[in-house]
Amino acid sequence: MRVLRDPAAVAAILDPELRELLDERFRDLAQDEPYDPDLYGYFVVVEPGDRVAALEEATGCPLLGDFFGEARFGEPDFAPAFEWLAAHALWYEIAYVLNDDGFGIGVFVPRQPGIDPDLLALCAAYATPAPEPAPS
Repeated sequence: MRVLRDPAAVAAILDPELRELLDERFRDLAQDEPYDPDLYGYFVVVEPGDRVAALEEATGCPLLGDFFGEARFGEPDFAPAFEWLAAHALWYEIAYVLNDDGFGIGVFVPRQPGIDPDLLALCAAYATPAPEPAPS
């Protein structure tokens, strides 16, 4: 997994779609202010081979569980913990808002082999299409 707490770190992302998405998210959150990860939050890019347990531990977000119960994805009482989940062409984007001040964590999951199949299944089950970018 790659954890991004600074907009400058986006330059190291090789995928152009993801790089553009991350640049946009950093700009949207900071709105021309210096980016403060302690105020706004941070982003996590899932990589092939990442275990869901390690992702959940690193983010504090129950990716395949919920905040208030013990149900896991696929069980009848499961309720996802994220605010929203969007499907982009090559990525899923999951947004968690963790407090009333808006601090959050964005998790980007690539649609590719090597990603935990349960995480991909959750994304496919709950994702809504990402809005089209506004014309420039």
